[in-house]
Amino acid sequence: MIDLKRNKNKVLVPARGKRVMASSIYSPNQATKFKISRGKFSDYLTCKRCFYLDRVKGFEVPGVPGWTLNETTDLLLKKEFDSCREKQVPHRLFYENNLDYLVPFSHPDMDKWRDALRHGLMINYKDSNIILTGGIDDIWQDTKTKKLIIVDYKSQAKLGGIEIDQYLSDPFHLGYKMQMDFYAYLLKKMGFEVDKTSYFLVCNARRDRQDFRGLFFFDEVLVPYKWNVSWIEKNVDAMIELMNQHEIPDPNESCKNCAYADQYSYCISTNSTQSLYNF
Repeated sequence: MIDLKRNKNKVLVPARGKRVMASSIYSPNQATKFKISRGKFSDYLTCKRCFYLDRVKGFEVPGVPGWTLNETTDLLLKKEFDSCREKQVPHRLFYENNLDYLVPFSHPDMDKWRDALRHGLMINYKDSNIILTGGIDDIWQDTKTKKLIIVDYKSQAKLGGIEIDQYLSDPFHLGYKMQMDFYAYLLKKMGFEVDKTSYFLVCNARRDRQDFRGLFFFDEVLVPYKWNVSWIEKNVDAMIELMNQHEIPDPNESCKNCAYADQYSYCISTNSTQSLYNF
């Protein structure tokens, strides 16, 4: 899509392609603290060139429309679970899934942990200047073991419904597992005891109904996932090493952003529509 830059009053302004906020741009080997969110760490794992141009060179990445329906299901779920959190009683889904020994975890920082933009789960990584952050959807607690259970809400609309055993084998859901691993790593480093099993609460909008009448109907499915944090630190170490170098890294050969940028630059520089590649 084509993204036009607007100011806070929604008035069109010139797009420069680079950010101006110094705190959002990392200078190699800087001494001051610098935040890396779970999303930016995911960018690093996806394409090192895109990550470097964003965090180190300050490129302003074109935006995408907000996922307002997904955000709405998240908001309504949080209201439900917060009601149970206040009373410290099991949510209706816990009874339906034989998990009535669980309750939503009550903690004074819960709202901060869910605020991905301004706070989230947060640790200072080892003895570096990097602060790792990640905004969670929810945390539940096992009343028997007192261990915490990480939860992530997912919304979708798939005609065939949700197959629990196959859900996380989808290549497009690999990032979901990495996301959960990252949250588990942060919580453990914050000193909490985390249950090995986490859950994706998947809300699938039904597409087989014969009418709409202004209503969506969802299937709600809990997909368990045993997190693994063994791969996190070696990749964070490599990410920091990359941020401290001055050379722009090679792209992921499957990165469509990089391929588009290469084609765009080639056509502009040669004033030609001839493809850079031989298709």
